[in-house]
Amino acid sequence: MRIKNLYLKNFRNYAEEVFSFEEGINVLYGKNAQGKTNCAEAVFYLCTGTSPRAKKDRQLIRAGEEAAFIRADAEGRFGSVRIEADIYESSREVRINGQKIGKNADLLGNIDGVFFSPSELRLVQDGPDERRRFLNVSLSQMSKSYYTALVRYNRILEQRNALLKNRDLELVFETLPVWDRQLCRYAAEIAFRRRGFIGALAPVAAERQAFLTDGAEKLEIFSDKKYEGDREEIERRLEEELSANYERDVRLGFTASGPHRDDLKILVGGTEARVYGSQGQARTAALAIKLAEVEIFRQEAGEYPVLILDDVMSELDLARRRKLLARLDGVQTILTCTHTEKVLFGKSVNKIRISGGKIRR
Repeated sequence: MRIKNLYLKNFRNYAEEVFSFEEGINVLYGKNAQGKTNCAEAVFYLCTGTSPRAKKDRQLIRAGEEAAFIRADAEGRFGSVRIEADIYESSREVRINGQKIGKNADLLGNIDGVFFSPSELRLVQDGPDERRRFLNVSLSQMSKSYYTALVRYNRILEQRNALLKNRDLELVFETLPVWDRQLCRYAAEIAFRRRGFIGALAPVAAERQAFLTDGAEKLEIFSDKKYEGDREEIERRLEEELSANYERDVRLGFTASGPHRDDLKILVGGTEARVYGSQGQARTAALAIKLAEVEIFRQEAGEYPVLILDDVMSELDLARRRKLLARLDGVQTILTCTHTEKVLFGKSVNKIRISGGKIRR
């Protein structure tokens, strides 16, 4: 997968700008707060329909403007694709090859992207929500059925939780089995897909960690809950688990089991990285996981995704910078940094200098 160009209008601090990207490493460089990350953010937005930084789309609109527009032309193994997004204060319109799409599921998979920045340390150091977010973003790009199941699962879960707060207990216990049958069908798809993804990711991430650390650190990744069998078996077991815990859920007022409560265990050197790992170990583990994610995309889609590395080099020592660059062959990479000469070691790249929301040639 390769993005050929990116057009921004009234997006963040950009009034209007066009970026041309090459197949290998594309470096956006310049002083801090000039717009490098904003460009990287726009690329990932067109990949996933969500920003890795903003909670609301209206935050993406340039100050004083009513709307933003972004467009990317890309080329992959199935041909060319153009994705456009008009972003308004309370809505948006996304088009693929000129055709308006009605749901985000139709956007996913057109341009695959992996995003990594220093804030991705949350994947290792923060709570389970961050690790589930990682699984959901990655798997949703790889599988539309996963994304659809996730959306429907969350919708039904919200309704089940609302029911659990009802004080008419006879109604609650009578109605719960109806919701559970629907909930567990989608939960089984989520759990089954996650199991396959984690199983593929773990050995690749362990290899990347060993490479980055010269074998000094062993990385292990696994789910905190085992889902055995096929989808039907998982669905049956989840339904039994929910049924056995009706009284607990009513007492708590929410659903206390299911994929929305699952977590990933990330161990470095046999100990949990979230609790015992140093900042450096967490950073390397997160990077190894992201590099492994790139490889899993290649295995699933038959081509590498676009890799977006935002201000990563400043967080790595010299040896690990060199090792990271050695793993980028064949992967279109959009990399942001402040000083190219400090991170690229003479490597041939496409350099784009950014200052004040403009490309300076």
